[in-house]
Amino acid sequence: MNGIIVINKQKDFTSFDVVAVARGILREKKIGHSGTLDPMATGVLPVLIGKAAKAQSLLPDTDKEYQADFRLGMTSDTLDIWGTVLTQSESRCSEADIEAVLPEFRGNIMQTPPMYSAIQKDGVRLYDLARQGIEVERQARPVCINKLELLSFDEETQSGRLLISCSKGTYIRVICDDIGKALGCGCIMTALCRTKACGFTLADAVTLKELEAIKNESRIEELLRPVDSIFMEYPAAHISGKQAVRFANGGALDLDRVHSVKTRDDGTFFRVYGGDAFLGLGVISTEKNELTVKKLFTEELHN
Repeated sequence: MNGIIVINKQKDFTSFDVVAVARGILREKKIGHSGTLDPMATGVLPVLIGKAAKAQSLLPDTDKEYQADFRLGMTSDTLDIWGTVLTQSESRCSEADIEAVLPEFRGNIMQTPPMYSAIQKDGVRLYDLARQGIEVERQARPVCINKLELLSFDEETQSGRLLISCSKGTYIRVICDDIGKALGCGCIMTALCRTKACGFTLADAVTLKELEAIKNESRIEELLRPVDSIFMEYPAAHISGKQAVRFANGGALDLDRVHSVKTRDDGTFFRVYGGDAFLGLGVISTEKNELTVKKLFTEELHN
């Protein structure tokens, strides 16, 4: 079995839990996932099966989309509802107040990672230091917030929901915390759902329980998406039969003979096809004027 199944991860499951359960349901050993979701988060988690598992380190840096619930008037050590509450005060913000500060956090911004994160400092995870009560200086990093919208807000409970589309490495709970600081009242994240990742949405996803039911009905093929579906951000290169044999056996191709490749920028990735068959990823080498093999997802071919 080779391909991708999009799972709607449930709360209190780690991404590795999802992989372990999927292995048991599908009876497949080679399974990976496309990007970690925290245990308290739910939503889109593409699972990579068989040859697709080789794609784990090569996934395009696509934006991810989230819906995050928040509550004003509180702060915590983890910046979310699952941590220890540090402060609690009365908040009387309006929807207009929140809308007024959101532009500060759109576009290219600098974000300081939280102490409760997997980032390493001198070889030690920050969350391990945080659990010892140690706080260290963290360097702010550039992130891109393409979309930040207030979907709803209840002035009585001071609770609402945000829609956020952002680059890889963005911490959603930091956005909530920063909004609280801008409003002067504090803010914690109370729920998080990833609604889009690697081009897949919640509409493409099934729960683990649904996956098991579909497997028992022998309908897994209905869910299995082709390996190349996770690379659709890259342009396609269609090559001849002889070129396909060479490429599938690890050989580079002369760019002047690959007529479907129009972009010659060094380091550009291509989805490479021999006929209708996805062979793997190629990458442009301008120095050699070649389309070289980055990763193969097919068996060797013979003339």
